[in-house]
Amino acid sequence: MPVPHSMYERDDLDAEDLVQDHASRSRYLRHLTRKLSAPAGPVQGDSIPQVIVQFWDDPTRIPSDVTECMASWAPLEREGFSRRLYGDESARSFIEATYDAAHLAAFDACPHPAMRSDYFRLCYLAHRGGFYVDADDEYQGADWTPLFSDSRLRLQALCYDVSTDAMVDPGHAIATNGNSDALIHYINNNPIIASARHPVILAALEASTAAILGHPGGPIDIQSMTGPGNLTVALARYARSQERLGWSIDVEILCAWDSIALSRWPLSYRTDERNWRLWRQNA
Repeated sequence: MPVPHSMYERDDLDAEDLVQDHASRSRYLRHLTRKLSAPAGPVQGDSIPQVIVQFWDDPTRIPSDVTECMASWAPLEREGFSRRLYGDESARSFIEATYDAAHLAAFDACPHPAMRSDYFRLCYLAHRGGFYVDADDEYQGADWTPLFSDSRLRLQALCYDVSTDAMVDPGHAIATNGNSDALIHYINNNPIIASARHPVILAALEASTAAILGHPGGPIDIQSMTGPGNLTVALARYARSQERLGWSIDVEILCAWDSIALSRWPLSYRTDERNWRLWRQNA
């Protein structure tokens, strides 16, 4: 049975229950996506720097097809943006100069480039703010100005259909009363458009740091430790706290990011262990 839209307005729902229980969190993210994807008035706060930040572990060895994706963002330089590419060494230097030894140790403990990319983007945006976008996203030439219309944190909605083992359009999913139990609603950690020190990014960074440093060994779940799962939990906790206090939520959840940029398929690196989904971890 679909969850009523008003369910999460009740004061007796605990934020920790929402973030610990996967089904409750998914239903809550559906509610948030409905609420935060609608047009809203401007939010006052620190402006978001017009800086496009990307990561590739070794910038001297970027595959040519990924380089093409990255180059698609170059036209925005004529509109006032700067672009910054970080690799393992420059990202580590940034963290070492900006954070304490625990954060540096967490970065060093990330065994896969995708995980280091996840962790670095949180470190960078928490401190400086800006526009993080994955290196394999290709700009489509659409109007970007609404993404920087105010200081609101902007994140992309995702929805996965368990019954078909496929991603589905999140905008359609929140607008229908289909089999909600088969749909998992969450947010991506790409793109992230944020002002410096936004509470969601700060919380995601600290949770990720604690998860990495507290990992007991064995297989690593990148998605939940540093990726979309970690950021989804931080958003859910923050949003529920704001709702219970009666405060606005300074976040926009994007349901049409594909009109701005597309993750190109296929790409050469996706067929080997540079793709974290194909990464064979040591036992």
